[in-house]
Amino acid sequence: MKKVAIIVHATENEGGRVSHALLYGKELHEANFDVKIYFDGQGTTWVKTLEDPSHMFNPLYKAAKELGLIAGVCNFCANVFGVTEDAKSAGLPTFADVEGHLSISKLITDDYQIITL
Repeated sequence: MKKVAIIVHATENEGGRVSHALLYGKELHEANFDVKIYFDGQGTTWVKTLEDPSHMFNPLYKAAKELGLIAGVCNFCANVFGVTEDAKSAGLPTFADVEGHLSISKLITDDYQIITL
């Protein structure tokens, strides 16, 4: 089985990138890929927005979350952008593998192809 990690770095005004990360994740999952979506950098701020049921991307986010595609949030970045509690409230784990950040080398060692958006 092929493995893909999608890392969301999109800023608050880059909704197209976020929606495509979720769309690609769902499409790859439906094609039997092992998919993980991570929120990193300023992309961590999207969690609160996507959890809002009135947001237009919420249904797509909710579907990805229910499928288990949302792997988590960078701990360091969530702290920097003040969204650690939002990630916890959303039930998402935080990662602090390398100096508080997600480990890219671990993903590559585990044979994940990396896509950043």
